Amino acid sequence: MKNKAKRPVLECIGWREWVSLPQLGVPSIKAKIDTGARTSALHVSHIHRIPGTNRIEFKIHPLQKHSQPETIATAEMIEERSIKSSNGETSLRPVILTDLKVGDRSFPIELTLVNRDMMGFRMLLGREAIRKRYLVNPGKSFLTNKNKNR
Repeated sequence: MKNKAKRPVLECIGWREWVSLPQLGVPSIKAKIDTGARTSALHVSHIHRIPGTNRIEFKIHPLQKHSQPETIATAEMIEERSIKSSNGETSLRPVILTDLKVGDRSFPIELTLVNRDMMGFRMLLGREAIRKRYLVNPGKSFLTNKNKNR
């Protein structure tokens, strides 16, 4: 029998949360918590590789249904990964490693970059990012944020 006293107490998050990506210059973006998705995904456009490097440049549009504000970011591409979308289509996506801030906690996550313009949320937070960190309450939203009136 495992000793339950050694298990960390997990913070509860809602099915959607305001998060930030400080290394990418994104102070606030609404993320859907998606336990059905293994990897997290961020809506970006204009992805291109910087010649002679493993770095990529891309544009981030953090507000749903808006093209502005727009942030131009660069990051090291750690790999390209084949990802199956919710509609069953498979695509090759660049993967970066960046810090995610949820409430007062910050930690590194793998993030795939994809055009999610037609999707409801500009960011999906997959189960690998929240595993062993959070429990998800599917009936609540914005549980980690002090300022819930963004």
